[in-house]
This record gives sequence, C-alpha cells and structure tokens, in this order.
Amino acid sequence: MSDGTTVRSTSPSVPRWARKSTLVLLIALLALAVFGTTTQTWITVTLDADQVGQAARNALQVQGSKAATAVTALALVALAGGLAASIAGRIARWITTAIIVLASAGIIAAAATVLADPLSAAQGSIAAATGISGSNAQVTLTAYPALAVVAGSLLALSALLIIPAGRHWKSRTKYDVAGSVPAAAGPVDEIESWDRLSRGDDPT
Repeated sequence: MSDGTTVRSTSPSVPRWARKSTLVLLIALLALAVFGTTTQTWITVTLDADQVGQAARNALQVQGSKAATAVTALALVALAGGLAASIAGRIARWITTAIIVLASAGIIAAAATVLADPLSAAQGSIAAATGISGSNAQVTLTAYPALAVVAGSLLALSALLIIPAGRHWKSRTKYDVAGSVPAAAGPVDEIESWDRLSRGDDPT
C-alpha cells in the first residue's frame, strides 16, 4: 500500500554546459575555426607601380598562415589540448586548461598584431613576391583576423569551463578515485596486514 511518499532519484544530473562531449566538441570546433581562418586571405596588398616584376601589376593575397604563422600552430595545440582533456584526470585537466588558455592568448595576440600593423605582417609576402623588403604598399584587411580574435577569445573562455565541468565527469585514474574508496571497517590483524602488504597496500 502506498503511503503517498514520492521517492526522488539521488543521482545528480550533469548540466548541459558541463557535459564532457559538449565541452570538448565546442573546444574542438573553436580551434578548427581559428585554424580555418588562417587558410583564408587576411591581407590584400596593392603594390606600388615602381615595384618590379609581374606581382607589381596584381593585388597580392596574404593568407593568415603567412601573416601570422603562430596562429596555425597554436590552433592545433588548442585542439590537441581539448581532446586530451576528455581523457585526463583531475590534475591533468588543470594542465590542459592552462595549455589551451595560453594557446588562445597567443592566437589573440598574433591576430591583434596583424590588425594593428597589417603592412608589417605582409612584408614577408611582399619580399617573396617582389624581391624587395621594406617596400611601401597599400594594404586592406579582411574580416578573418578579427574572426580569429573572436574565436580565440571564445576558445579561452571554453577552456576555463573545463575546471568546474570536470567535477561532474567520471574519474578516469586511480588518483581521482583514491579519495572515494572507503577504508576497510574493523581492526586489521597481523595476517591481514601481511596479505595487504604482499598486494602492495600499506595497512598503516
């Protein structure tokens, strides 16, 4: 006979933002978005008529991978860090979070440098096309450097969510679960002590 009491489940539900699959996928997508911007044109250069070669008569397209070479590598570092966080233990998650945040900061700084001085960022491509370094030219920025800054900022914020979200993730290593294993009840006799020592456990 029912007494009218409602039994509620005691198992905690994981918030959507804290789900491992959701957070790791978000970090991966943002890292890939940053990487994708570097495959596009960041700077369009119009060379002076006095510049030599055929390149002087055509606009020069400078990709992000050439304008800010560090962004490509840092995006891959952030991607690897996000994937590593999905299998990392508690302490390792702190390390991977720091790596992703530092990579994101590098992405933002490199892209912001291009936004601040696009001509300097394009000098390497100009020199390769004309054979002249330090030349003057008209440069036009596309939207991709700004998109890299936005994606890098979101990437850093997503990485910071790993720490609070990791509290809801199941433990993966013996170091994470060691504190949750209950101690054996009752006194430990000499024979049991030797048995536990033989298994590598310290009964003390």
